[in-house]
Amino acid sequence: MKAWLLTIVKNCHLTALKQQQRRAFVPLPEEYDVQDGEAMIATTPGPESTSVRRDEKRTLDRLMSALPEEHREVLVLRELEEMDYREIAAVTSVPIGTVMSRLARARAALKALWLKEAQGEPHAVR
Repeated sequence: MKAWLLTIVKNCHLTALKQQQRRAFVPLPEEYDVQDGEAMIATTPGPESTSVRRDEKRTLDRLMSALPEEHREVLVLRELEEMDYREIAAVTSVPIGTVMSRLARARAALKALWLKEAQGEPHAVR
């Protein structure tokens, strides 16, 4: 019985040793290591920057909704859909000159609203 029990203990020990060897120890690079230092720098945004971006997106959405429909339309087509002036003119059925003037007015209005928002008092997110 003793030999059987010691054989089981020996086999368990050898199995654990093999598993430990397979999981070879690989040290992490030092933060300022020239060769592998970049591995220590996170590539994902942190929680603070994620929260700031989310707040800015909410502010932008709210300010965009405050613009007149014709300004919002050309701004979205140009900046988000990345259409050129001719494509926007075709979609909106207005001359290119009108597209350019609406876009300039929309950008100016959005900038004014953004600056007014930035100078105002902080408010709760809705």
